[in-house]
Amino acid sequence: LTGVGLPAWSAAWRRAFVAEHELAFPPGWFTDVGWCGRALLRAERVAVSRRVLVRHRARRQGDRLRLPGAHHHDLLDQTERVLDEAAGLGLPAERSGPLFEQLFAAVLKTAAHPRRLPSGRREFFRRASALYRGHRPAGFRPPGGSLGVQHRLLAAGAYEAFAALRDTRRAAGRAAGALPRPRGLRTRLHYGLQLRRPLDPDLAVYCAYWGRGYACNPAAIHAKARELAPHIRGVFLVEADQAHTVPDGVEYAVLGSHRAWELLARATYLVNNANFAEGVVKRPGSVHLQTQHGTPLKTMGVDQSTYPVVAAATGSFTKLLGRVDRWDYNLSSNPHSTRVWERAFPGSYEHLEYGYPRNDVYVTAGADDVARIRAELGVPEGARAVLYAPTHRDHHTGFEPGLDLEAFCEAAGEDVVVLLRAHYFYDRGGRGRSGRVIDVTAHRSSEDVCLAADALVTDYSSIMFDYANLDRPIVVYADDWEVYRETRGVCFDLTAAPPGRVARTPGELARVFRDGSYADDGAAALRAAFRERFCPFDDGRAAERVVRRVLLGEPPEALPPVIPLAERVPAPAAATLVRS
Repeated sequence: LTGVGLPAWSAAWRRAFVAEHELAFPPGWFTDVGWCGRALLRAERVAVSRRVLVRHRARRQGDRLRLPGAHHHDLLDQTERVLDEAAGLGLPAERSGPLFEQLFAAVLKTAAHPRRLPSGRREFFRRASALYRGHRPAGFRPPGGSLGVQHRLLAAGAYEAFAALRDTRRAAGRAAGALPRPRGLRTRLHYGLQLRRPLDPDLAVYCAYWGRGYACNPAAIHAKARELAPHIRGVFLVEADQAHTVPDGVEYAVLGSHRAWELLARATYLVNNANFAEGVVKRPGSVHLQTQHGTPLKTMGVDQSTYPVVAAATGSFTKLLGRVDRWDYNLSSNPHSTRVWERAFPGSYEHLEYGYPRNDVYVTAGADDVARIRAELGVPEGARAVLYAPTHRDHHTGFEPGLDLEAFCEAAGEDVVVLLRAHYFYDRGGRGRSGRVIDVTAHRSSEDVCLAADALVTDYSSIMFDYANLDRPIVVYADDWEVYRETRGVCFDLTAAPPGRVARTPGELARVFRDGSYADDGAAALRAAFRERFCPFDDGRAAERVVRRVLLGEPPEALPPVIPLAERVPAPAAATLVRS
């Protein structure tokens, strides 16, 4: 461990340890390097807490340490202090080597950014070179790649060569930045040429879940467009390994191919439930529709910036806002979502409070559809099918079911089977078919899976907002609510306004199914309030409203009005309820 990437405020330091080693912040700038570097040189143990104890807010203009000025020379002062102390302690190679490499990674980063050093660049480099040669551990080998070249030039004191390399890389970066940004020079040039061609007024390009297949709101809009706007050619973009899942009769292109970039360059309409690639250019006259893919319970967009685990995975929020600036329309499933999207994705787009097109099927499907889907999924005749759909945990590295499903089936009732659907980040839940557990993660349509289920058990997945349209029982399994709330952040307290019963332990969860309270009048009352709040627009005509407004250009007053919740066609009954 070194202090280069570890701010002093990100750790709690034992007072006796600080006093024993007479630790203090050195004068000048970059004092975290001086403090943490010296402290961690002496630390015998480091403990890591799973709890979020500090939230760090970063201004959009960035850290003031990155601003240009002479204060960047202080980085060398702090580096020298740490290296001198390390030399005095006689650290073994396994500790001195990583420390040395980390310190000079920061030094080289500053040397390679001339805007940070308006003057004194040569002086900074020469002093850094002297420090490098004077403190390089015996047997130290520079890293590979371009950073290794910089290490060798610094060791040799070759400022002119270093500056030439730096300037060449910057010039190449500017030249590459002038081109559209697909991967590969030939693809960039091809895309650039296609951008010079006129837009095709009758071409729409769709994508869902970063190319994971024909799914969600984009698929529902595509299907409705074939009915209401057949003159518009719709093409779905998918990853190569998902091409076989595209339904017959649906035109598709593989993401990253020349054909896909040509379609993106010339399409008048671009529809996605996530975001198109960073390099996609927003052309004048093109229309971008962001459909979203869930009602937000967890924090989204720029709201994630205060949650370190999520922010690290999100990447640049500046780039995120650049992608938001491409949106012309943003689809909203309810007023709650509209408020969240305004805050999480600030932009100049138009909100479409139309409901989710993917949820239309919950109104239009019938009992025969339900029975057919249950048979396709292998749900036994007469079984109570419980859909278990846990969400992704940003603090986990892989899918963890979070529940012993076989034990749940045994405890919940002899007629219970579980349909396991892992988050779409995972290809499979890892179960296949095991006893009374049927893994439906790989099934293309989450809507089909919901239609097949007599009840839903989820933790914090947005699938609960969609499933509520069926007016079937929902149980929230909130065994780690406090951890999830602190690590991911939430928009409201689900446990205070749930869509049904809340269980905190496996025993509680099994009990509500065993005694029937998961579907009693109290659960129904909670579900009714939840539906009133989160399902006001899902009346079976959301896709039609989107197609008429976005693809056909009809004014809002000409669109089909939203049917009030109380007047809607009853949701299709599950097969087991039909038999009873």
